[in-house]
Amino acid sequence: MVKQQRGQATVDLVLNSALRVYAEAGQQGFTVNAVTKASGVSLGSLYHHFGSFDGLAAALYTRCMGELFEQMIAALLRTRTARTGVRALVRSYLRFTEEQRDAALFLHASAYSGYLAVHAEEISAAKSVMLQPVAQWFGARVAKGEIAAMPGPVIEVLVMGPVAEAARRWLSSTYEIDLAEAAKLLPDSIWRSLRPQ
Repeated sequence: MVKQQRGQATVDLVLNSALRVYAEAGQQGFTVNAVTKASGVSLGSLYHHFGSFDGLAAALYTRCMGELFEQMIAALLRTRTARTGVRALVRSYLRFTEEQRDAALFLHASAYSGYLAVHAEEISAAKSVMLQPVAQWFGARVAKGEIAAMPGPVIEVLVMGPVAEAARRWLSSTYEIDLAEAAKLLPDSIWRSLRPQ
């Protein structure tokens, strides 16, 4: 039990250090040497827990994604109507982006990096599990006629696409976008694309 706790403490230390390294040094500075130096964990220990540096990146991506989904699902499940649910989902994503900028940055930037490719199947499987409560919530609203009948992936694109793009632009700092303004405007725009005609 104690050994298991120490192992989990090491995993958490390495993941926290890796996120800090990524936030401070960017993708170019996100290296195994930088992470071992920041965490104080040996290279052997890192490989023992994650298998490879790509395995570490995949574990960090999955953890950040889990934190985002946890917030979105909590917000979604507190609502009573389809419209308030969509609004809560959109706003929780944008709030996560602002409040947990480092995790949001890693999620958005890593989606286009090569180091997750090796673990694409396990990341996809983890995302599928995390997405299940959201898919069930939307499926129930479609069944009740509160949301237009569309395939789940189309609903996901309509809801998550604009929000993810707003977050990506804010995180990149290359476009001027105000997240507070996006949180006011996007929910109703997205809702209009989902409501039955």
